[in-house]
Amino acid sequence: RPGLVGGHCIGVDPYYLTYKAQSIGYNPEIILSGRRINDGMGEYVVSRLVKLMLKKRLHVRQADILIMGLTFKENCPDLRNTREVDIINELQTYGVNVHVYDPWVDPEEAQAEYGVKPLATLEEGKFDAILLAVAHEQFKQMDIKQVRALGKPDAVIYDLKYLFPAELTDERL
Repeated sequence: RPGLVGGHCIGVDPYYLTYKAQSIGYNPEIILSGRRINDGMGEYVVSRLVKLMLKKRLHVRQADILIMGLTFKENCPDLRNTREVDIINELQTYGVNVHVYDPWVDPEEAQAEYGVKPLATLEEGKFDAILLAVAHEQFKQMDIKQVRALGKPDAVIYDLKYLFPAELTDERL
């Protein structure tokens, strides 16, 4: 499945492997290229989201953008090395209001680790864009109408985890 690669092993282990490879004189270019791509995914996702918003003539500055999911993988409360924070940080450079909802996250941990205060509940009709970032079971159980109801009438739906068929969203990763 496509998506951002974070966590305590898959996102980190390639660095150990490249270090060891370089220490014995091997240049692990493929591994390093993969890391560069993953490290730039937050910026890529946000640039695509902004383009989608502009196509719909939505104002980006001060837009309310919902990120559904903060943990590094689905159905798990682990926030270690989550790459969703890259998306949050990049969105903030555009002057948007970033809202995060993740039923698996300990709000105090999210605040302490990343300065993110997750929403306790979701409000319908509030968001200019909705980013489906983590495939939690709670999100899989939602249908597209429920997701769309969270947004304003022309809200962008960007599905990073292929929860819905392509024709039901504005874009998938």
